[in-house]
Amino acid sequence: MIRRILLFAVFAIFVSNIIAADSYHIKIKINGYEEKELLLAYHLGDKQYIRDTVEIDGNGFFHFQGDEPMDCGIYLVVLKPDNNYFQLIVNEQEQDITLITDVQDLVGKASIKGSEDNQLFFDYLNYLNARTPEANSLNKSLEETTDDNEKQKIQGQLDDLNKKVEAYQKNIVEKHPGTLTAQIIKSTFRVDMPEFDGSQEEVQMKQWRYMQKHYFDNLDLENSCMLRTPFLFQRVDYFVNKLQVQHPDTIFKAIERVVDAMEPAEETYKFYVIHFLNEYATSKIVGMDAVYVQIAEKYYATGKAPWVDEEQLEKILQNVKDIKPTLIGKPAPDLLLQKREGGMVKLSEIESEYTVLYFWRFDCGHCKKSSPMLKEFYEKFKDRNVKLVAVCSKQKDELPECWKYVDENEIQDWMHTSDPYFRSMKLYNIKSTPQIFVLDKNKEILTKKIGAEQLEEVMNKIIEMDAKEALDNE
Repeated sequence: MIRRILLFAVFAIFVSNIIAADSYHIKIKINGYEEKELLLAYHLGDKQYIRDTVEIDGNGFFHFQGDEPMDCGIYLVVLKPDNNYFQLIVNEQEQDITLITDVQDLVGKASIKGSEDNQLFFDYLNYLNARTPEANSLNKSLEETTDDNEKQKIQGQLDDLNKKVEAYQKNIVEKHPGTLTAQIIKSTFRVDMPEFDGSQEEVQMKQWRYMQKHYFDNLDLENSCMLRTPFLFQRVDYFVNKLQVQHPDTIFKAIERVVDAMEPAEETYKFYVIHFLNEYATSKIVGMDAVYVQIAEKYYATGKAPWVDEEQLEKILQNVKDIKPTLIGKPAPDLLLQKREGGMVKLSEIESEYTVLYFWRFDCGHCKKSSPMLKEFYEKFKDRNVKLVAVCSKQKDELPECWKYVDENEIQDWMHTSDPYFRSMKLYNIKSTPQIFVLDKNKEILTKKIGAEQLEEVMNKIIEMDAKEALDNE
C-alpha cells in the first residue's frame, strides 16, 4: 500500500528551569487588521474556549493582561469576523510577549519579542509551510498517475521529503530538549516497532501488545501544559477506546494507567478523572457502568478526588452502592416473588438454562410497546430452555390491572409474578420500566437493560457463544 507523507503543523510550548511568571502581558499588533476586537482562546479536552476579548489601544496593539500567570498551553489568537486564527504558545516563564504580524500572512510575517519558544515554534511552522506546496504537488501527481514506475518515482520523492522533515524535527528535539516545542514534536513521532517472529496473526498480536505498552513513550503525561493542547484528548481517547479490548476491566486498567501517570499534573489529573467518571456514568453501552464503579471506588471513595464537595461525593458513592449489585457477571439479587396463580417462588429456585427477568407496569407506555415484541420472542425461545419471568412492579391493590392486561394481550404463558415486598426496585436499581435482565442457569447476570427489540438478537448470540464454548471444552 502506497504511503503518503504527512506534513502537518504541530503546536508547541516552552518550559525551562527559570522562575515562573507571576502575571502576563501579551501584546499583539496585526497590520492590515481593521476590526477593533481580538479574541484569545484555548484548547481543553476536545473543545475550544474563549479566554478573553480585548479592544485595540491607541498604539494599534491588542493587550491581553492579568495579575495572575496564565495557564500554560496552546492559545488561539482569533480574528473577527471570520474566526481566522493563528496559534501562540504560552509557557510558565515567558508571559511578557510582543508579537507583530500581518493579516495577509499571520505566521510568515510574525515578529516576536520576549519568547524564544514562540520564535522556535514559528520558525518550525514556516519550515513546514515552505514544504507543503511540494508535498501537495507530489501527492496530487501520485493520485493522478497510473504508471507503476512513475508511482514508484514519486513515492521516492515523497519519502525523501518526509526524511528531511523528520530530520528537522529530530534536530529540534535534540538541540532544544527542555522546550515543549521539542516535546510536542516528539509526541508526534511514531513508536519504534521492533521485528517480531511468528505467523501473521501472532505478529499482529505482538505488535498490538507492544503498541499498548509503548503508546505514550513520546508523550509526557506529567507535563501540565499538555492539558491545553489540541492533541492530548485525542491521544488519550484513542488509547482507551480504540487500542483496548472494550471490556470494563480492560478499559478501567487503561484509564488507571493514564490518570495515574497524570497525577503530578494536578489540573490534568483532575480533568481526566472527572471526564472519565462522567463518560461512564452516562454510557449507553451495556455493562460500562462497571467502569464508573471502579473509577468512583479508586479515586472518589479513597479521597483521591479532593476537589469534590461532601454532598456530591455522597451522591457518587450512593450511585456506586445502587449500581454495584447488578453489574454484569454478578449473581442476580434473589427475589421472593408472588406467582399470579398463588404461592411464592424464589428467583434462585427457578430452573432454566436462561432466565429473562422482565420488570414492567400495565400503565407504562414503553411496556405496552415492548409486550408484542416479548410475546414474539417467547414463542421463538420457549423451547430453547429460556424462561420469561415477568414481574409487575405495582402495589398489591393495583395487581388486578396487571393480570387484566396479561389476559387482554394473551401473554399468559409467561411466568407472571409480583414483588409483594417491593424490594426489586431497589435491589435492581430500577428507576423506570420496562427493564430486562438476562440470567444464566446459575442466575448470574449476562446482560441487562436492553430493549425488547434487541432481545432476540442478544439471546441468539448468548446461546451461540455458549454452544461454541461447550464445543471447545469437549
